[in-house]
Amino acid sequence: MKKIILLLFIAISFSSCEKDDVCADDTTPKLVIDFFDISNPSNPKNFINLKVTAVGQTEPFGTFTSGNTIVIPLRISENSTKYSFILNSNDTVNLNEDFLEFNYTTQNIFVSRACGYKTIFEFNNDGTGVIKTDAAIPDGIWMQNVVKVTNSITTENETHLKIYF
Repeated sequence: MKKIILLLFIAISFSSCEKDDVCADDTTPKLVIDFFDISNPSNPKNFINLKVTAVGQTEPFGTFTSGNTIVIPLRISENSTKYSFILNSNDTVNLNEDFLEFNYTTQNIFVSRACGYKTIFEFNNDGTGVIKTDAAIPDGIWMQNVVKVTNSITTENETHLKIYF
């Protein structure tokens, strides 16, 4: 009888345990940017040696050798993030630098005990959500068109910005 009571006590105590809280993908999303061919806007276009550096930082966020999609973070402690995008960054003669400034509001949302909070971003709707500029020493803007696909950045499962070049 004592064994049955002990087993019953153990079973009840384990049944009250929760599954491990694991934070898989519900974290602060990054900005997803896809690149397209300006002469054929429905076709993705691969960039070559794209260096992306946050303005004010010395180390680049990343140097992407090729591809047509990148994922970059936005600052959660500020309402603006500005990046330098250098196309052909390995070619000292033909490199071309453009800047994109992202202006937004943030909202912190509670996810769970394991994940804590995540920040979602909402681009400004007053025309200042995404601002494209050339380098300090103009070298021609390689980003011919920049299109916001969505104003809200809540997940990394969708494209937020399209760049045509």
